Amino acid sequence: MKKATKFSSALLALTLGLTACSGGQDTDKKETTDKKDDAKKSEEVVKIVYARGKDATKATDEIVKAFEAKYPNIDVEFREMPSDTGAQHDAYVTMLNAKSSEIDVMDLDVIWPAEFAQAGYVLPLDRFIEKDGIDLSAYNQGALAAGNFDGKQWAMPKFIDTGLLFYRKDIVPEDQVPKTWDELLAAAREFKGKGGTQFGYLMQAKQYEGLVCNAIEFIAAYGGKIVDENNNVVVNSPETIKGLKKMVEIATSDVVPSNITTFTEPESHTAFIEGQSPFIRNWPYQYALANDPEQSKIVDKVGVAPLPAGDKGSAAALGGWMTAINAYSKNKEAAWEFVKFMTGPEGQKISAIYGGLAPTLPALFKDEEVLKANPFFAEQGFVDGLNAAVPRPVVPNYPEVSEIIQINVSKAIAGQITVEEAVANMEKEIKAVMQ
Repeated sequence: MKKATKFSSALLALTLGLTACSGGQDTDKKETTDKKDDAKKSEEVVKIVYARGKDATKATDEIVKAFEAKYPNIDVEFREMPSDTGAQHDAYVTMLNAKSSEIDVMDLDVIWPAEFAQAGYVLPLDRFIEKDGIDLSAYNQGALAAGNFDGKQWAMPKFIDTGLLFYRKDIVPEDQVPKTWDELLAAAREFKGKGGTQFGYLMQAKQYEGLVCNAIEFIAAYGGKIVDENNNVVVNSPETIKGLKKMVEIATSDVVPSNITTFTEPESHTAFIEGQSPFIRNWPYQYALANDPEQSKIVDKVGVAPLPAGDKGSAAALGGWMTAINAYSKNKEAAWEFVKFMTGPEGQKISAIYGGLAPTLPALFKDEEVLKANPFFAEQGFVDGLNAAVPRPVVPNYPEVSEIIQINVSKAIAGQITVEEAVANMEKEIKAVMQ
């Protein structure tokens, strides 16, 4: 994807170089040689290939355009991967298992970095980060942590998704928006039936990945963890048990639909925009959906807040995407320049404006252009909710760990086992698959 502007720049640089070589007979020989070398370097264009799923927005094109304008000697070719994340994951694995260098930079779901790092598919970025003085404290720490494994940073956060509490502003007074899970349960009972609602609270409780996200939020809110930073399985703790007991209490209460264990995102968000509940736990897209007059019955009636807190505060499951470098890339330095740009302030601002993606750099939520394109980002509840994000277990065999969590939490909600039994099972089974 070479551009005329790049060719012109290279030709101009070459012409200037030749002029310098012939213009002064008294010029030092070494200086002349250096200028020849500079002219030669200006002709060299490095091509890197960037892979990600289909982008229905203009964000990717705009990022590439801006990057190439800033780095005229680096061409970026966009390689579209399957839009289904599972198919995209498998395509990467097939390619990287063969040690292919056909792509240089790739976007990863937040649950993949540890797996890819363990397999040797991606390059540790620490030396680049240190060399260029990247301030990691400027990033959302939950998003950053999802790319950290075994003490190294393997991917940089590109945009963030996180669980939030949405509520009906026409039903729930501002001073009664629940701050804790106990308050949520009480408020859900109080406002159930008001304004034509049928339920008090909506969540995702089917046995699938969304159930893990909900469980992580309860566990972390009460101070528990599944796996710690050193890959120790620490799920069997009083904190985890307390968090899951609160989740089971809510999921089996009279405030949720009787068939809540069949609810994924579509079932829950549909019920909410049809006006069936004053509260819902969902991802940021819920806000735009609730304000779409073609689909929603509650336009301009929705507020947003962080998820309720447990003993240790509010916690929200982290979603989103990160960017990494193929360990087999032949253009690692150029690849890093692109990663640095795309996940830095310039690239994330473009993603926010053209793609509607929530930045992992909190400072961008105060940027006027970003807010003009995304007024929702100005909601304090939204920003506070993002800052409460925590990653799911950062382990190389995450799919196996996720399945274990899903099965045991589902059994606890169904009353087939106690929460204590579920936690003991998770400890035993996760340890087994992590050996």
